[in-house]
Amino acid sequence: MMRGILSPSCEAMIRFAIGNKNGQLQTLKAVIDTGYTGFLSVPNEIITTLNLPWTGIDRVTLGDGSETTFEVYSGRIIWDGEYRDIPVNESETDPLVGMSLLFGYDLRIQTVIGGIVTIEELK
Repeated sequence: MMRGILSPSCEAMIRFAIGNKNGQLQTLKAVIDTGYTGFLSVPNEIITTLNLPWTGIDRVTLGDGSETTFEVYSGRIIWDGEYRDIPVNESETDPLVGMSLLFGYDLRIQTVIGGIVTIEELK
């Protein structure tokens, strides 16, 4: 199980580690975006710092229903205590967790400022 908080701007936030296959890790604070169909999007600075390898281009649906393309890199995260290799989309926004990363998990949000965000694997 993972926990986060609801920010003062009413964004569900979660912290976890992102890294590369060489073991370099960085703590990441990301907004949960249920309208984003990808796994994870991060700014170029994180991709450059971790030297994530480029894997291609992907088309995803954004929260407003529009589609866009992203440069895709290979990243490794620690998610619910386990290492996972996932596609990471490069974006110009703050880091976002998308529905592909949340697939197979129960997401609960206490919708008050400072409320608990819980992500728990479905059994």
